[in-house]
Amino acid sequence: MLYALIAHDKPGHLSLRQERRPEHLKHLESLGDRLVLAGPFLDHNGDMTGSIVVIEAESYEAARAEFERDPFFIAGLFDSITIKRWHIGINNSNK
Repeated sequence: MLYALIAHDKPGHLSLRQERRPEHLKHLESLGDRLVLAGPFLDHNGDMTGSIVVIEAESYEAARAEFERDPFFIAGLFDSITIKRWHIGINNSNK
């Protein structure tokens, strides 16, 4: 099953995001084939303000546990998070 994490950063925490980003990217890399997609949300200036991460997991609990191991989560970067089961409806990634 696929699960999406939609997270919004706490206001004024761009420096924390940038500081923890190398660790975050290593964490995502460690997920291997379980990682479907990931990327930051951007504001009108192009600054990162949140994240979307989609992973394959056996259950909501397993997905949440994996998301909670992310250095961004551990550092308290996020103001809000939503975890939802997700399904790929259309995939035009070959463009």
